[in-house]
Amino acid sequence: MNIAIVGIHTGIGKTLASAIICEAIQADYWKPVQAGSLDHSDSDEVKGLITNTKTVIHPEAFRLSQPLSPHAAAKIDNKKIEIENIAIPVIKNHLVIETAGGLMSPINDEQTNLDLIRHFNLPVILISQNYLGSINHSLLTLTVLKSNGVNIKGILFNGDENLATQQYILNHSKLTDWGRIDSLKEVTKGAVAKEARLLALLLIKLFHEVISRER
Repeated sequence: MNIAIVGIHTGIGKTLASAIICEAIQADYWKPVQAGSLDHSDSDEVKGLITNTKTVIHPEAFRLSQPLSPHAAAKIDNKKIEIENIAIPVIKNHLVIETAGGLMSPINDEQTNLDLIRHFNLPVILISQNYLGSINHSLLTLTVLKSNGVNIKGILFNGDENLATQQYILNHSKLTDWGRIDSLKEVTKGAVAKEARLLALLLIKLFHEVISRER
């Protein structure tokens, strides 16, 4: 199964969540568009955080030099990103696909991450983080996804626990709770492996349920 990791905002832990999911279910990882960090990309980050030997890190379709929205970074690098020219890796394993930035971050002057998700008909796991305004950001993102017919498989929370916020988002959205990644004092292989072990049974169960329903 291919599944997209989408965040309610930029910098809320999509890469960490992707690494933990890949570690927990030994899935492959792919980030179609990487903007900035040529020396150490998100793909490099995930590769350095997993310990299993099954996960494969697939090269980006576009790797851009500037830490900007993809549409702006591509112009600086004199590249043109067209979703129709991006091909998902053909594999026999699960594939975790991390988007660049938030849901509506532009990939080019006309298309956003939402268009990428719709083009490939990808189901989505939404990454939410507890901060002032996260309820609004979460529900707005979910509204856009739902109104565009995207199959939302559930919400994975990241960071400090806030039961009131988490429960409101879950009650309002009626979506599956995929658990919560604890705040990590230091992001290391050991910390990722620990979080993966804590979430593994739930993630494996949910992935199997999703696949069974889609057959």
